[in-house]
Amino acid sequence: MTTILELKNISKRFGQVVALDNLNLELRAGEVLGLVGQNGSGKSSLMKILAGLQHPDSGEILLRGKPVSIRSAAMATSLGIGMVHQEQSLVPNLTVAENIFIDKPNHATRGGIYRWQALFAAAQAQLDKIGVNTRPDVTVEDLSFAERQQVELAKVLAIEELVDHPPIVLFDEPTSVLNPDEIKILFREIQRLRSRASIVFISHRLDEILEISDRVAVLTNGVKVADEQVSALDRDELYKLMVGHERKVRPRKERESIRVDTPGPRLKIRKLSDGSKFKNLDLDVARGEIVGLVGVQGSGAEEICRTVFGAGESVTGQITLDDKPALSLSPRDAVDHGIAYLPSNRRLEGMLAGRTLIQNMVVTYGLEYGRSRFFVDYRAEEAAATHWMQRLKVKSTSGKDRIERLSGGNQQKVVLGKWLMSKKLKLLLLDHPSRGLDPGARDDLFDAIREQAQLGMSIVFVADTSEEVIELADRIIVLRDGHITASHNLREGDIPSQEDIVKSMV
Repeated sequence: MTTILELKNISKRFGQVVALDNLNLELRAGEVLGLVGQNGSGKSSLMKILAGLQHPDSGEILLRGKPVSIRSAAMATSLGIGMVHQEQSLVPNLTVAENIFIDKPNHATRGGIYRWQALFAAAQAQLDKIGVNTRPDVTVEDLSFAERQQVELAKVLAIEELVDHPPIVLFDEPTSVLNPDEIKILFREIQRLRSRASIVFISHRLDEILEISDRVAVLTNGVKVADEQVSALDRDELYKLMVGHERKVRPRKERESIRVDTPGPRLKIRKLSDGSKFKNLDLDVARGEIVGLVGVQGSGAEEICRTVFGAGESVTGQITLDDKPALSLSPRDAVDHGIAYLPSNRRLEGMLAGRTLIQNMVVTYGLEYGRSRFFVDYRAEEAAATHWMQRLKVKSTSGKDRIERLSGGNQQKVVLGKWLMSKKLKLLLLDHPSRGLDPGARDDLFDAIREQAQLGMSIVFVADTSEEVIELADRIIVLRDGHITASHNLREGDIPSQEDIVKSMV
């Protein structure tokens, strides 16, 4: 099989952090190369170098046997390299069509004059490739996160018309916000593409890597530690190559026997409605209980968490926390009452860019660690922040590193850690907490969640997959169109199959 892309001794540093260390890798014609590694292993840095968004400190890139220097995203596009970003790259106030062709020459936008009908028709052709119903004239800011991800894919696929040779398509965790049906559409498109493109596919979901890839490369600390044909691997072997040890899964009975189970619900929701996303919802959550919400995009699960945190609008019904009314709380009041919320979009809603890890960790609960109007106990804050960074295994050189220099998964751990620092936390609302985390980091996160439940904290989380909700939750609530369609109490032995959950979701 012909080698299309070859990386030789690629290195990249960010200050003291080594992102890539003399990395050697090749991509062959018509193959899907799966790329895996723990958070901070260098995967995203490698993709950004190939997409022209970053530049290597040293090393050589050969494209079809010829050395190239990819100095910009536009140059990458002209070379036939496109990327579906983990952190979306769309311009919110432009239409879908404008975003698809914003970085590409097109007959409908020549000379600074927009021929709108021609532009919309060209964009529709790209959207039709992946079978989505998104209109090309819609403004991107009016789309859901999953719909924006589909536009990202259509934007990359438009490269096919620009080059006379097979393109290279880079997928950086494209399935993280897609439901099972949307993932099937994406995989179908990847299978179509492989006949005339070479593909690099990054995912933390090992089952996806094994399903879609021909070959898988494993990175650790910026170094390739394994390069194997998928046919020679199974999920457990790939996990061990990636994390460095076998996965330890505690049986459910063992987890139940060490749990704290104080009788009586802490959170009570009655006839909760917002008029569109969810309707007449009833839900109880006990002290020390982990409740998993699962449903496709638009099921209402995410909006329920935001509403309990005080960020909902036009809501009717009742919410009580420890028998005290909580429906009318603002997010600030919710924090004061012991409610925490981890949003799905950590970068926009959960972290302070330009600030250090410690500053991000203590921004919410600094008053609990000696901070006052006139005095700040920096040592106490640093000690508490460091404890949780170590507990969650945040990969950094120092708590004084700026948060934007961390990988997406490590940023996510910091955003969660800032809530766990509170001494008065009662209810933890987690919107897709495992999104962007590698399997090892996800297991560490789940252990931390179980630990908090053992201490009596009530936890509600929106699951990424049916597999993880079965693994972590004590009770599973399945939602469809704002209604509860199924409920399973795993503590009482009602353990559904993944197929049962999917049927209730759709």
